Amino acid sequence: MSVVPVETRSSVHSAIARASARTGVDFNYLLGQAQVESGLRSNARAATSSASGLYQFVEQSWLGVVKAHGGEHGMAWAADSIRQGSNGRYHVADGATRQAILNLRNDPQAASLMAAEHAADNKASLEGSLGREATGTDLYMAHFLGLGGARQFLSAMDASPDRSGAAMFPAAARANRGIFFGEGGQPRSLSQIYDRFAAKLDRGAQAVGGAPMPTMQPAVQRFGFDGDVVVGSEAQGGDEAWLATTLANLNVVRGPSAPTAMASLYRPTPESARLAYSILARLGTA
Repeated sequence: MSVVPVETRSSVHSAIARASARTGVDFNYLLGQAQVESGLRSNARAATSSASGLYQFVEQSWLGVVKAHGGEHGMAWAADSIRQGSNGRYHVADGATRQAILNLRNDPQAASLMAAEHAADNKASLEGSLGREATGTDLYMAHFLGLGGARQFLSAMDASPDRSGAAMFPAAARANRGIFFGEGGQPRSLSQIYDRFAAKLDRGAQAVGGAPMPTMQPAVQRFGFDGDVVVGSEAQGGDEAWLATTLANLNVVRGPSAPTAMASLYRPTPESARLAYSILARLGTA
């Protein structure tokens, strides 16, 4: 099991808290996503794709979100260097500059801010097409399938929740059998796939709050143009004990029967906001 140094975990917690405070995106959502994506490892890399960093952005997704939002967060030099071609793909003329921009994925502060902005963009787009408020699980589907795939998935699930996910997304199913198929090779329905992601995100947020967390599934493979990668994670030790106490004191660790922690992306609970600011104050970075 990979062990994350205490100072690294502290910088990651601080970065996520700062991103939450600056963007208004719920701290628990960002924390849970980072735990699921990388086990809170800012240098995590996927062996099967270009995904890297705390939130496992693939290259094109990263270039796109930095182009759109980098200037708002002190990365204008990067945003101004990125161009979008007629085919929709992003490119940077200078190779060294391109690599420097991609390396920002491994900076917890940059990664957390861009993950929050990416989630906000996906939220607005999904709500416009679905005609309802997007949950954290909806947003994670956009992170996993790409925005277009998430729209397809969620619309189809609303109409036919028992429809086979593998039949609808055969390429995704080939690359991610553990997601789309259960024991004995039985195809999972759209609602079953969605519910598994919801539970996984909730466990991700609770894992650093001291709740039991089983070993995550093996690495999820990237299969789409703008879908990102889950590299899997395991529960970590160290100063999570302090965070567990804080979460318990604020009563934000949810039990199995409680609503998902991912439900209110843009309406952070007072407890979630207090937790984010308490982390900043504890680490001296407020």
